[in-house]
Amino acid sequence: MINETLEKELNLAGWQVKKVIKLIDDGNTIPFIARYRKDVTGSLNDETLRKFDERLKYLRNLEDKKEKIIKRIDELGKLDDDLKNRITKAETLVELEDLYRPFKSKKQTRATKARDKGLEPLAEIILAQEVRQSVKKIAEKYITDEVKTAEEAIEGAKDIIAEIVSDNSGFRKKIRQNTFHTGQIETKAKDKDTSTEYDLYYNYSEKIKRIPPHRILAINRAENEGVIRVKLTCDTDEILRYLNRHMLKNISKIPEKIEYNRYTTPIIKDAVSDAYKRLISPAIEREIRSYLTEKAEEKSIEVFAKNLNQLLMESPLVGKTILGWDPAFRTGCKLAIIDETGKVLDTALIYPTAPQKKIKESIKTVRELIEKYDINVIAIGNGTASRESEEIVAQIIKGTNVEYIIVNEAGASVYSASKLADEEFPDFSEGERSAVSIARRLQDPLAELVKIDPKSIGVGQYQHDMNQKQLSESLAGVVEKVVNEVGVDLNTASVSLLNYVSGIGNTTAKNIIAYREENGSFSSRKELLNVKKLGKKTYEQCAGFVKIDNPEYPLDNTTIHPESYDATFKLLDKLNYT
Repeated sequence: MINETLEKELNLAGWQVKKVIKLIDDGNTIPFIARYRKDVTGSLNDETLRKFDERLKYLRNLEDKKEKIIKRIDELGKLDDDLKNRITKAETLVELEDLYRPFKSKKQTRATKARDKGLEPLAEIILAQEVRQSVKKIAEKYITDEVKTAEEAIEGAKDIIAEIVSDNSGFRKKIRQNTFHTGQIETKAKDKDTSTEYDLYYNYSEKIKRIPPHRILAINRAENEGVIRVKLTCDTDEILRYLNRHMLKNISKIPEKIEYNRYTTPIIKDAVSDAYKRLISPAIEREIRSYLTEKAEEKSIEVFAKNLNQLLMESPLVGKTILGWDPAFRTGCKLAIIDETGKVLDTALIYPTAPQKKIKESIKTVRELIEKYDINVIAIGNGTASRESEEIVAQIIKGTNVEYIIVNEAGASVYSASKLADEEFPDFSEGERSAVSIARRLQDPLAELVKIDPKSIGVGQYQHDMNQKQLSESLAGVVEKVVNEVGVDLNTASVSLLNYVSGIGNTTAKNIIAYREENGSFSSRKELLNVKKLGKKTYEQCAGFVKIDNPEYPLDNTTIHPESYDATFKLLDKLNYT
């Protein structure tokens, strides 16, 4: 069933699904499969393979839950062929939960308390709708020390009936669909007289099925900040008519020709109304809002991923000496100069902006640095005091060949206060580290940005309102994709960069650095097999994504995988090429 679902959803052939599942189960990474197993998968790209992997995990989890639920219901002695078939055919976790609901161990509810008082037989008599006398008369037989009156017995029976209605998976599915397709989402201000950025939602309504993702996220934030109240509305009368039609016997489809048992119908109608208003409606509202949020987050995360991909894929600025400028007002502007390899040559602190406004001294200091280190470019962070710094930099470089550029500094402060920055620059202040990061972002965006949690790079709105696990996994996937697409230099890559290479985890990345520090530069990819805890499988996964500048074997500086070297040499011989 999993294979058929993946075929249908991703528009793949059956053989492709089988091959990809085997590759994933054999421990191959998505970047490795995408680049080096095109002949096996039919040239499926990274994006399709990631969707495949995500859906495969979901569907396997679904199948696992089905097995557990079938086993649990069977142990209770309540499993029949029809129920087993419906569980087996369930396509979502929500649908599965609806089917399992009646058999779940419940906390103390009004219905469970009523059952404990022995009122279930009375509920069954009412539901049978075959009595020909007052239900109150029948209920008198259920008066006990715990049930003081016939009215109390009937109320308990109604609670049991309400829970039976609520637990019906078919009812829930129908009501969920009805609410989603015909309902409205409505928002009201808690305090109409206080103006906020959410004024639009002070008295707002829109069809649930048409509301765009960004609006859902805005409404959620406004609600979380206590500015508005949110509720879903729909045609309650229509839903109650639907429920009554299924719960009452001998009821005509023509409302004015209803025939009913005058003793039990009013009781069942009361229970149905209570079931919908107290149990079903709040649950359906939570489910729909959760679904809307999930879809809105998915759409936003797609945008974040696209933005991050573009940011990481910005071209490096090669062969330039760069001055990184971290702008600020009161605390001064922090400067750091890096050479064409990223090595820090010098740092400085100037106060050209308010309140000090030491413009002349600042211009003198920077010009001296430009002359001393032959600086080619000034990278100015786009944070506080960026525009003021830009004006001063324009004065400084007037009449020189030096250029400047504004650099996105989102996350630079996060990096500068991190353990990684502390290890990299133990003697630098956070401001100096930030200036270095700004300069390196211009020099090699990918190598520098991988040091920062992708969520801190500032690639979209509402990122702190997202499902953080899902956001992290998606953005980490983008970083992994880009790192492996570009490849890394084995002799210069940091732990942060190596950590994203196919097959290499944090421990292996550190072991590679340790080996490099102890034995000097790698001269060939094969040397990786000498690294502690880096076995043949890891080597297979990572070898094609790491490169060596001026290697012992020229192919080690290409994207050709070592497994294809023999074929490459044969091809070169055939063409009479070296």
